Amino acid sequence: MLGNSALILFSLTLAAAAFDARAEGRQPPLTVVPSVDLARYAGKWYEIARLPNRFQRDCSGDVTATYTLRPDGKILVLNECRTAEGRGKSARGTARLVGGGEPNTKLKVTFFWPFSGNYWIIDLDPDYRWAAVGEPDRRYFWILSRNPEIDEETYRAILDRAAAKGFDISRVIRTQHAR
Repeated sequence: MLGNSALILFSLTLAAAAFDARAEGRQPPLTVVPSVDLARYAGKWYEIARLPNRFQRDCSGDVTATYTLRPDGKILVLNECRTAEGRGKSARGTARLVGGGEPNTKLKVTFFWPFSGNYWIIDLDPDYRWAAVGEPDRRYFWILSRNPEIDEETYRAILDRAAAKGFDISRVIRTQHAR
């Protein structure tokens, strides 16, 4: 589990990314999927790949995100991973919907109030087997799946669509999961 200091650092890093718009303006606006059924999106997701980031630098594998709908419309977020030393690491947060025209596709995630980060669903399998999530500044990107692995053709297609949206896929790293 994360200690208070690590959780604060994790949260502040995410918040700083949300306020850092250096890449914005050089890219066209980031497009999202037309809509998301949050009841279908809820549950456990395995991280398949990501752009490197500071708040996950201690995560060496078994990265998951679990989303639980709350009665008030917010979403409980539980991120977990395994460190190189084999210890578990986790962070709990809350997501809320934002934006108007794209139903349930843009969220703000808060791990340490009052700071929040963008969580935009930019690609989604029609059967909710996998998803791609990013931010408008393109510094953060994740591929998620309901299973610890996805086939290579699907993985490459997701990366190609992410590249077309302006993400630097040359830096994407794959996530290892224990078998």
